[in-house]
Amino acid sequence: MVLGNSLVGAGRQSSARFLRRMVLTASALVLTGVTLSGCNSMSASSAGVVRAVGAENEYANVISQIGGKYVDVSAIMSNPNTDPHSFEVSTSVAQSVASAQLIVQNGAGYDSFMEQLESATPSKSRDVLSVQSLLGLSNDPKNPHLWYKPTVMPLVARDVERDLIRLQPRRAKYFQRRLQTFDASMTSLDADISSFRAKFSGVKVATTEPVADYLLAALGLDNATPFRFQADVMNGIDPSPEDIAYQQGLFSHHRVKVFCYNSQVSSPVTSALLSLAEKSGVPVVALYETMPVPGYDYQSWMSAEISALTKAIEHKTSTVRI
Repeated sequence: MVLGNSLVGAGRQSSARFLRRMVLTASALVLTGVTLSGCNSMSASSAGVVRAVGAENEYANVISQIGGKYVDVSAIMSNPNTDPHSFEVSTSVAQSVASAQLIVQNGAGYDSFMEQLESATPSKSRDVLSVQSLLGLSNDPKNPHLWYKPTVMPLVARDVERDLIRLQPRRAKYFQRRLQTFDASMTSLDADISSFRAKFSGVKVATTEPVADYLLAALGLDNATPFRFQADVMNGIDPSPEDIAYQQGLFSHHRVKVFCYNSQVSSPVTSALLSLAEKSGVPVVALYETMPVPGYDYQSWMSAEISALTKAIEHKTSTVRI
């Protein structure tokens, strides 16, 4: 779902109101003393620890994997049991952004509040890595859930390593070794993806929205849900009756093997489809926008989703929570 760019569900606010609130909140916090957190940043730097922020906890996790004991990482959005769109800036969030030396954010309209906070607390020494910019994407990509693309996190990890070496050049070998370990673990994940694709390429699935579309494509699965339907749900627009009927037919006529459901965001339409899938004997696999915690890192999270899809296809087993 696109944070700051959409209206999703009855309780969600418009993007304009959301971003205005972010600007006012961040500015007010700066005026009341958040800028003093720069002292904390200097203290952290002198102690040999880089203060870092991941806008989403999956990015914070990658920073931690590369930086190890020489980074102090905060994750802004990290609760897999809540709707990311209900996120509101707090004093602690503004302080974390204000004092950060390194920030990784998704971009692509997903976490626009970060740009507002960064503008409210400018710093010449702060490195901001936008994954959207790293990938050279347009300002309005169809699917902003970039972390589900298997090729993305290795690129993020390499940029993080370069930034950390610049900030802490004496720790260069340490960061390089940890990047090598990360790359090796991603090679294992790539092998899991290749193995899955060899077994199940072409299997049809249905989705509520394009949360994991990049991963589904890498796995060779055929997403039978029209993108128009996914985009409407993602942007809080009621899908057309024709698209709803088509989606219902995927379950009632057993045209798909799995229903991939965003477990963090629901609406009357998606809840009704979830119920229909269950009644039709179509197994459900829960997908997440933020990494489930505790117990996972980015790689094990992706592996868990792949395992859940495997169980759904082979044994018709639903995974409503990983």
